[in-house]
Amino acid sequence: MSEFIPILATAAGVSLLLFLVIRTKLHAFVALLLVSLLVGVAAGMPLHEVIASMQQGMGETLGFVAVVVGLGAMFGQMLEVSGGAERLAKTLIKKFGEDKIPWALGFTGFLVGIPVFFDVGFVVLVPIVYRLARKTGRSLLYYGIPLFAGLAITHSFIPPTPGPIVVANLIGADLGWVILFGTIAGLPAMIIAGPLFGKYIAKKIHVAVPRYINVEEIEDDQELPSFGLIANIILVPLLLILLNTVSKVVLQEGNIIRTFLAFLGHPFVSLLISTILVFYFLGVKRGYSKQEVQMIASKALEPAGMIILVTGAGGVFKQVLMDSGVGKILANSMEHSSLPPIVLAFLIASAVRIAQGSATVAMVTSGSLLSPFIINLGLEGPILGLIAISIAAGATIASHVNDSGFWLINRYFGLDVKDTLRSWTIMETLSSLTAFVVVFLISLFIT
Repeated sequence: MSEFIPILATAAGVSLLLFLVIRTKLHAFVALLLVSLLVGVAAGMPLHEVIASMQQGMGETLGFVAVVVGLGAMFGQMLEVSGGAERLAKTLIKKFGEDKIPWALGFTGFLVGIPVFFDVGFVVLVPIVYRLARKTGRSLLYYGIPLFAGLAITHSFIPPTPGPIVVANLIGADLGWVILFGTIAGLPAMIIAGPLFGKYIAKKIHVAVPRYINVEEIEDDQELPSFGLIANIILVPLLLILLNTVSKVVLQEGNIIRTFLAFLGHPFVSLLISTILVFYFLGVKRGYSKQEVQMIASKALEPAGMIILVTGAGGVFKQVLMDSGVGKILANSMEHSSLPPIVLAFLIASAVRIAQGSATVAMVTSGSLLSPFIINLGLEGPILGLIAISIAAGATIASHVNDSGFWLINRYFGLDVKDTLRSWTIMETLSSLTAFVVVFLISLFIT
């Protein structure tokens, strides 16, 4: 009975969270805080300890997430404003050739989705899809699905976007492993859900450019930044973080090179370096004044602010579960499950995603619930990176009418609900399942 009450409190708390987000439309930040408070009280924590636990959870989470998400948002905003995303698309389309434009768009989305939020990358690049569809007479889906797949996959799988950053922080995964496994799982997911599925579904659903969309003529792109510059700037933080992870494997602790790479490869340092580079090369050097660069950076923090608060509230929920003892009870229960941690992570994230729609909320909730289980098992190293990607895969499955991304595609492509389900929803599900299969197979060889 002593274990039943905390478990019941947690189950009721998660159910209440879903109800508040889905039915009452209460903001996820407020809903997570309220549920954390109620679960702590219901689990029998002294009232003053509930508040202290909430404060600790918020502080520890934001101490890492706020810095990384803030810098990443500035980085992505500068890339958008400078025309860097458009340059990547145009160069890759030219390199791949007319016959393989969907592949070019898939890889464009894959690169742009690393530093840029999904909806921003979509709005910036969708005019290219319109122009191609109008020029060739093909369905918008032939070009759009590959682009969506690339953007959605890296937005969910590869830091410094918020989702993988939050999950890594909640379960203690090294970002280098998250980047590595996110890339390994993300590429085949993008190929299957993007160019391959896009070619198939475009034959089933012909979508013309909606009449209410104004397609502008292609402008002279001589003033766009170079492809090499954009690609290198995007890769800088990823390579520094990966070098840090590799150094931990091949070099002994205390080695001066390992210490130096650990410093450069810490997300704070690597993202700070890349953000300064993007301010200079895509901002000041391209004619933006210092005040304009500052305004661009400030604008980037507007959408990032809410994401940061939601992730902080996720940290609060995790800490309350830990301090109330619920986390340990949950962990003991999960340990008796016949399912491997990778599968359990995917199923929990999938259930939360399908129920309430938001990938970010699904990642935060799943990471919070799984954190005590992972700590109890003493998991560390590469397996945590795989679990992080498994959570991300589950959190992107089956986007439908309760997801804002669903309606973004529905509106910009002029689709009805049925065709949006047949195209966008299946694309998201294919990418989710493909990524999960890849990380599950990898997990068989990693203990």
